[in-house]
Amino acid sequence: MELIKDTFFEGERPCFAARNTRLEYVKFYPGESALKHSNNIEAFKCEFMGKYPFWHDENVLIENCLFTVYGRTAIWYSKNVKVLNTQVDAPKMFRECDNIYVANVNMPNAEETGWNCRDIELHNVAAKQGDYFFVNARNVMADNLNLQGNYGFQYARNVVIRNSHLDSKDALWGAENVTVYDSVINGEYMGWHSKNLRLVNCTVRGTQPLCYCTNLIMENCIMEDADLSFEYSEVDAEIVSDIISVKNPKSGRIRAREIGEVIIDQHCISPGKCDISTDATVCA
Repeated sequence: MELIKDTFFEGERPCFAARNTRLEYVKFYPGESALKHSNNIEAFKCEFMGKYPFWHDENVLIENCLFTVYGRTAIWYSKNVKVLNTQVDAPKMFRECDNIYVANVNMPNAEETGWNCRDIELHNVAAKQGDYFFVNARNVMADNLNLQGNYGFQYARNVVIRNSHLDSKDALWGAENVTVYDSVINGEYMGWHSKNLRLVNCTVRGTQPLCYCTNLIMENCIMEDADLSFEYSEVDAEIVSDIISVKNPKSGRIRAREIGEVIIDQHCISPGKCDISTDATVCA
């Protein structure tokens, strides 16, 4: 493998179509497409200050690097990429990528990151300002993800999230085949129009959560500030806290410690098809 060390590049496509190359302590000054169409690339302690550095690449290892705010839209249309112990100050980091592994990465400006990506693992990732984080992604595994940004994982498919905190309005909207373990999801309108969403040992916070869901399962969950919950949803929910209110669920079963108000009005499409109970009624 060729070694390039302790130097800098700038301008348009300085390392275009590089092959079997390791970069150490290299700075890429403003320009575009520094390593476009490259294969078998390792970047260690490098700094990226230009746009689009890794497009249409395969087999890339990025470790202990810095993507400045100018290194935006960094990794698109690429395959087999690992990003480790790296600071990403730029938005739109990944798009249309396959087989992405990200660990110990800080992303303070994660807006529009991860769109239309497939086969992703995220470990110990902090993402702020992350509106539309991993929209329409497929086959995602996230562990210890701290997301601050709205619309997280909208329309995503086949997702497993563990030990995470999602501070995200409209999170998991329209998502399908998603399981979340031991996590906190904070934000209104969470999970609307989802299919096969399963929450295990989770805390859900915010108004009007989990409406229009198909095959929603909740196991040993807490709901806080959760009013007008489950409207038009097919639900099997075991809630170990109080719920402010439940409105017009479509079918299934809801059990909670207490429910402040159960609203079944003239707009309920299937009255009586959801069994709603509290600990007090069960004991009675």
